[in-house]
Amino acid sequence: MKIKVRMKMIKYLLSFSLFLSLLFAENINTIQEDTIEDSIVEPKVDCLILEDENSIICKFELNRQLEDEQIVVQWIAPNGEISRSRDLIIPPGHGSIYDYRYIDGREPGQWIFKVIYKEKEYTTQFELK
Repeated sequence: MKIKVRMKMIKYLLSFSLFLSLLFAENINTIQEDTIEDSIVEPKVDCLILEDENSIICKFELNRQLEDEQIVVQWIAPNGEISRSRDLIIPPGHGSIYDYRYIDGREPGQWIFKVIYKEKEYTTQFELK
């Protein structure tokens, strides 16, 4: 008798938990749909100087892509010479890439961080003192 009662209770508990999970489950189609068109980001570059960490961190941001995207990153010194040039690949699903340099050893003046992406140039400037 006790086993029948326990089995009946377990049956009710399982049915009730299934009902609750179906009741509170989120339907993916009813959640606000953020389409790619809604979240389009214009490609942009930005640099941050962290003097206490002796670093310059530059970021290039773009829309997430479904395949590899190749970019060229250039650091242009105040005298106009390209201090460093790197070919980088942004993997699928990623929307940004970072590059950094140490402040020590960089000549003072107005620096340019340039990214070449799909034959367009995106630049930002920063000053080292």
